[in-house]
Amino acid sequence: MQQLTSAIVAELLAAHAPPCISLYQPTHRRRPDTAQDPVRFRNLLAEIEKSLRQKYPGRDIAALLTPLRAYERDSRFWDRQLDGLAMFASSGVLRLVQLQRPVPARAIVADNFHLKPLLRILQSADRFRVLCLSRELVALYQGNRDALDPLDLGDVPRSLVDALGEERTEPHLTVSSYGGAGGPGMHHGHGSKKDEDDIDLERYFRVVDRALIKHLGAGPGLPIVLAALPHHQAVFRRVSKLPQLVAAGIDAHPESLDADRLRAAAWKLFEPEYQSRLAATVERYRLARSRGAGSDDIAQLGPAAVQGRVELLLVTEEHHVPGRLDPATGEVTYGAGADPELDDVLDDLAEHVLRKGGQVYVVPAPMAPSETGAAAVFRF
Repeated sequence: MQQLTSAIVAELLAAHAPPCISLYQPTHRRRPDTAQDPVRFRNLLAEIEKSLRQKYPGRDIAALLTPLRAYERDSRFWDRQLDGLAMFASSGVLRLVQLQRPVPARAIVADNFHLKPLLRILQSADRFRVLCLSRELVALYQGNRDALDPLDLGDVPRSLVDALGEERTEPHLTVSSYGGAGGPGMHHGHGSKKDEDDIDLERYFRVVDRALIKHLGAGPGLPIVLAALPHHQAVFRRVSKLPQLVAAGIDAHPESLDADRLRAAAWKLFEPEYQSRLAATVERYRLARSRGAGSDDIAQLGPAAVQGRVELLLVTEEHHVPGRLDPATGEVTYGAGADPELDDVLDDLAEHVLRKGGQVYVVPAPMAPSETGAAAVFRF
């Protein structure tokens, strides 16, 4: 089971053999609230089974549901959840994603996966990571203003010993003769223990940095806040090539902070950068619109998104536009919000923009540059 990443969404956006099962539900981190989660899960599975029998009567329904049913009574699985859960299954595919924000319970069977709840979370601009570093610890967390949880580091070393093993820097010794030729040899160490420790620390941080870049990718990603002692901060920043590393850091031994204090300290540092990034993105749209290369007219954005002409889409947080977006033409059909069969046009726009390689940002309402709920910068 993994936390949400853009790579997971890209994988799920690809074509898969129908039927495609998408299941969303809110979950809980602690007992006794966790007891209700498997009950809700079984109810959603019952909805999925009913939909499968109606839409795909010739398929082996039991075989399709077997991978999901394995979790029905797995108490350890339900005791290790975050705030939300998404499951996706089709022939030969099973993907489980933990979410750090609750999602409404939904059970959908279709010819492709239903990803709109994921897109809203993935593109929220308040997401960040925290890298904890000391001689004894390498740990990476991912979260937002509300939650922070550990990530799997794969092959990244977890400590100096793990990174360097026995390859430590030895003291440099020289032999000098005093008292004339043939005098007794005197052994003198040149270079203090601190010098040797700093050499090892720099080597250690270089190994960790290379491993993190390989694990996370060298391209743009979630911003990373560094939590480390001041000296470690200076050494790591000097050698690091991580493009996601932000300038501000948490100057403390990371093991002195529990997850909640770490989250609060990271958000306090990251919030100004978050506001700055949002302001720059909104200003980019306003400049493009002044030059005729941007619009907030949803009727115009639909065809542009389908045709791959949207470079950047801003979607207002918690703003919904009931309706449908024709996947072939981009024509928008509006409807009443009470109709459960209607999608959210804004989520449709976001999905098409991502499929065509564009960027999507979910922005809070006070900073939204448009009253329509969407604003776009065009490629051409």
